[in-house]
Amino acid sequence: MSEKTELLEEIDAVLNPRKELDLNYFLYVLLSVFFMVALLFPKIYIQQQIYFTSRDIAKLKGEHDTLKEENRLIRASVESIRFKNQILDTLF
Repeated sequence: MSEKTELLEEIDAVLNPRKELDLNYFLYVLLSVFFMVALLFPKIYIQQQIYFTSRDIAKLKGEHDTLKEENRLIRASVESIRFKNQILDTLF
């Protein structure tokens, strides 16, 4: 019986080899992951900075447009007050 089991174990070892993870494989995977992170991190960081900067620019542009409109309204109000003052000065 032992010869049979030894023969079956040898056949099993040939047909289904067991793969054990060694230190070199682990270091290779770890180095690959580190390399991928080193390549992708700057891209992600730069995209994030561009996004936040564009958001700030859009906010400032909106404020600028609002201030320009307020300036236009204030100029119209000042012009109206000047016109009224000139008319009232000529009446008296």
